Amino acid sequence: MVLPVRTQAKYWGISTLIFLAAMWLLGDVLLPFIVAGGIAYLLDPIADRLERMGFSRVMATVTISVAALLVFTLLVLAVIPVLVQQLIALVNAAPEIAKQLQGFLMAHFPSITDETSTIRQTLADIGAAVQAHGAELANTLIGSVFGVINAVVFLVVVPVVAFYLLLDWDKMVARIDALLPRDHAPVIRQLAGEANRVMAAFVRGQLSVCLVLGGYYAIALVLAGLQFGLIVGAIAGAITFIPYIGALIGGALAIGLAFYQFWGEWFSIGIVVGIFALGQFLEGNIITPRLVGNSVGLHPVWLLFALSAFGAVFGFVGLLVAVPVAAVVGVIIRFLIGQYQASRLYTGYAGTQPVPEGMMDEGKDRA
Repeated sequence: MVLPVRTQAKYWGISTLIFLAAMWLLGDVLLPFIVAGGIAYLLDPIADRLERMGFSRVMATVTISVAALLVFTLLVLAVIPVLVQQLIALVNAAPEIAKQLQGFLMAHFPSITDETSTIRQTLADIGAAVQAHGAELANTLIGSVFGVINAVVFLVVVPVVAFYLLLDWDKMVARIDALLPRDHAPVIRQLAGEANRVMAAFVRGQLSVCLVLGGYYAIALVLAGLQFGLIVGAIAGAITFIPYIGALIGGALAIGLAFYQFWGEWFSIGIVVGIFALGQFLEGNIITPRLVGNSVGLHPVWLLFALSAFGAVFGFVGLLVAVPVAAVVGVIIRFLIGQYQASRLYTGYAGTQPVPEGMMDEGKDRA
């Protein structure tokens, strides 16, 4: 006998509240396990492909782990120190950039030389604040990452948990499937499959987009001679994950630095502008359609709302789970809309029952 809808809604509502309460109370504890789960989820298709090539699950997991360790070591030794160095140099150069901007504005807009000018006071305050806290800001930005994700936990617990999750991923999925309520198992499988398709297409595709664009911007800006081009390219590529915002922030930062460094050299400034214009064209017309696809089902506005809401309520953990939750909620909403449009509440009696011939003849006579 199927449970009443009200009883089912109560149970599922309690489960949702427990999930949200766990994120609220155990966010810092759950963080390494959520990160490890995300890594295992992203690498599972690679492990499945290796299994189809003849590897055992253990050998596939070990192979992926060794490759990931080599890539991580390469990043730590070759790339990350350069990025950190450029970030600190960029923040330390910010006071001089502010002074140059203030001098330019005073030369071209003499009205701001008035000490009562709001623009002048604002520029002075910004310059003083940056000069006083520039190095501190850089150290805080770098240190906060390791403060949130505890370096020891990240370097030890996350890889170990990710290894075991990847090793037993298929078994865990089968176990969860066996625990589904039998009356609703087909529908839940359908919704879970759709959510997995949406999330996999978006997350894996968008990460690929970030890597491709970050590499393109970094290499192109360095070749263009832009100071701090490597860190600007890395920032622009990383925040491409956020719709619209990433392109605006990355482009504004690079073009602003180009004006500061190449003022009067309009060709060099034009090259930097052209790099970002070409990057946006490639992203919108080639890279994103090929790597993410056009039918993902995660609207940028919905994604921005999910990131903002979960980030504000649950902090960094909320940002990590925002995309999966947004994908699941989007799939459920589309399913409910489909159920509604197929119901009598939407179609009415006219949509489910043919009109008797006598009523049709009566209507013709009245017309």
